[in-house]
Amino acid sequence: MSGKNESWLFEISSKRKWIDLNFKEIWRYRDLLVLFVKRDIITVYKQTVLGPLWFFIQPLFTSVIFTLIFNKVAEIETGIIPAFLFNLAGITAWNYFKICLNGTASTFKTNKGIFGKVYFPRFIVPLSKVISNLVKFGIQMLILTGFYIFYSYTQSDMVTPDWHLLLIPAYVIIMAVYGLGLGMIISTMTTKYRDVSILLGFAMQLLMYLSAVPYPIKALKEKVPEFAWVVDYNPLAHIIEGFRYALFPTDTLQFNWNIFGSIAILGIILFLIGLVLFNRTEKTFIDTV
Repeated sequence: MSGKNESWLFEISSKRKWIDLNFKEIWRYRDLLVLFVKRDIITVYKQTVLGPLWFFIQPLFTSVIFTLIFNKVAEIETGIIPAFLFNLAGITAWNYFKICLNGTASTFKTNKGIFGKVYFPRFIVPLSKVISNLVKFGIQMLILTGFYIFYSYTQSDMVTPDWHLLLIPAYVIIMAVYGLGLGMIISTMTTKYRDVSILLGFAMQLLMYLSAVPYPIKALKEKVPEFAWVVDYNPLAHIIEGFRYALFPTDTLQFNWNIFGSIAILGIILFLIGLVLFNRTEKTFIDTV
């Protein structure tokens, strides 16, 4: 057969665009994407005693600890929002961002064996982390919904939801984009510097407290106004605060459309930067990882 008559399904080349996100190719490998998603869901607690119960235990236990320490001991007020429900909402949102970031950040290190042997769009791996973590997020949202209904029946002054609930899917997408973008950036760094993966654990603990997870932004400004700028310039703090506001639209929480637009734009920029670095690193990472 002559070269002119040859028809290739696709061509693998080392030459890639800086921002290369081939949706057609990703769709062609959708079965592999589904396989990765199933793997992440099934194997995460496969050899544990309690298994999937950890999906329920972790947010509930953390919410109880936060309620005792920050609301009872430190006397941080949450207004008409029950303290436990306030903390559960923040932890649910934070957990989704955290597991997306942690799962994506180790892409090259944990998949070096398969990356070095088989070709497929590498972006499928971090994408599968974000999708599989939606299942875990959905389970924790069911827990949050259950307690929300419980407090609605037991407390007469409980805040009632309104149209702001429609913002929840938007905030979930924003959290996924931030986790994916930052995770891809960190994954490119871990191929050369192993210290980054070690520091990530400490950084996430610190970042949680700087992201207004256990307190409202307004409470921080009232108690320690000299440090309020740290949270004000942290987009994750406004994501957590906005997620809570979508559930509990009260004066205790802050919401601003300008801030919402700013964090959305910043998320897109981080994602594009992460995609550029990810595409560049996948060409040479096998020599350094």
